[in-house]
Amino acid sequence: MPALSDNLANQLLIALPALDDPRFSRSVALICQHDDDGAMGVVVNRASEYTLGEVLHQMQLDTDDEALRNRVVLYGGPVHPERGFVLHDGAREWDSTLQISDDLYLTTSRDILEAMARGQGPDNALVALGCAGWGAGQLEFELGENSWLTAPADGELLFATPLDQRWQAAAGRIGVDMTRMTDYSGHA
Repeated sequence: MPALSDNLANQLLIALPALDDPRFSRSVALICQHDDDGAMGVVVNRASEYTLGEVLHQMQLDTDDEALRNRVVLYGGPVHPERGFVLHDGAREWDSTLQISDDLYLTTSRDILEAMARGQGPDNALVALGCAGWGAGQLEFELGENSWLTAPADGELLFATPLDQRWQAAAGRIGVDMTRMTDYSGHA
């Protein structure tokens, strides 16, 4: 189990088969922020019921880019499901951006969606509604309970791997085959 001082930002949390919470079963979450007060992340392998075109329309933004309009918006987690979170590359400054790593950012301000609608957004971006949150020590406890694996995040998995393959692909990054895992856990 990681010590409280271990920062898990820019790590993927990979739900083990024994995790029976339906909000996180077979999920992969990118930890965006982690400190002594808790952790915040975004689920990166679950589609929401919305397309980006529907979200942009609700925000009164138009785009001629059909591929952008048809892009799936992710279910980012159960916390703040009404808020948008954009995971992206590119170091451009936006009104409200958290730097996760040297080349990965989380932006929550409208200006990035306006730029995307105009075709001036980042090269790679995932849009999610909602996020996941853990209180102080909660994530460390869940890791100790064998609910999650951790693996380093990378752009290929986040931006190029199909959603339905991300759970297994993320585990494969650390040599784990999820099809061989049991759906229960124990402690020696």
